[in-house]
Amino acid sequence: MSDFVLSCCSTADLGKEHFDARKIKYICFHYTLDDKVYPDDLGQSIPFEEFYRRMAEGSETSTSQVNINEYIDHFTPFLEGGNDILHVCLSSGLSGSYNSACLAADALKERFPERKIYIVDSLGASSGYGLLMETLADMRDEGKTIDELHEWVEKNKLRLHHWFFSTDLSFYVKGGRISKAAGFVGTVLNICPLLNMDFNGKLVPRTKIRTKKRVIKEIVARMEENAEGGLDYSGKCFICQSACMEDAKEVASLVESRFKKLNGKVLINYIGTTIGSHTGPGTVALFFFGKERVD
Repeated sequence: MSDFVLSCCSTADLGKEHFDARKIKYICFHYTLDDKVYPDDLGQSIPFEEFYRRMAEGSETSTSQVNINEYIDHFTPFLEGGNDILHVCLSSGLSGSYNSACLAADALKERFPERKIYIVDSLGASSGYGLLMETLADMRDEGKTIDELHEWVEKNKLRLHHWFFSTDLSFYVKGGRISKAAGFVGTVLNICPLLNMDFNGKLVPRTKIRTKKRVIKEIVARMEENAEGGLDYSGKCFICQSACMEDAKEVASLVESRFKKLNGKVLINYIGTTIGSHTGPGTVALFFFGKERVD
């Protein structure tokens, strides 16, 4: 049995049952929906379907990261129980949570000098970050040590690819990521932006594609181009979606038809309330291991 805890933030978007089954601990971000604050507790406080329905109907959302004291409260029971900790954070390119976790760890190392506390910047988000946690759990269950896991994740986290597309530009306009004029033209022309996560852990627009049918083909083409082994990719593949399950299923079906050596079926998760507060409904994301992200 391992003598360390594998931990992350709720923004890894794997679902409560999945985290529990894999024995991965997590700490919740927070979000505000119509001026009421909720924990990003993986759909427990508000089901995902209701959350995205309310967003589509005009509800206002905002988010807040985990603060230093919350991290201290999260880590302390594990340390008191004699466990070391490997905690992986949401990308520092999207949130300041990594810095808060590091400050909390520094404070706790003075109280628990005999314990190891590793804090890792995932440079990832949502179920891509979740796929990183899934892989670490596999390695832990194979008997790898916390030091081996820490070394592996630091060397391999940039091999985790994140590709996203959105069929609803209204929330990009609302969040200020594109102008009202660009949003109007994009909607009229049925444009679906395709984005990915760069080597700094930031979301970067890569191309604009007309029609959902074409962007679904293009996102799978990007997997063919970047996946480890190309069409012989034999790792796991995760997808997440925000109230557009049929689109996600179409992407999953195309991936499974093209990549015959996948490790199991494509797993589809919800985009959680923290990430979803910024994307809104209509986003599909595809995650897999491949060549190192260099731009």
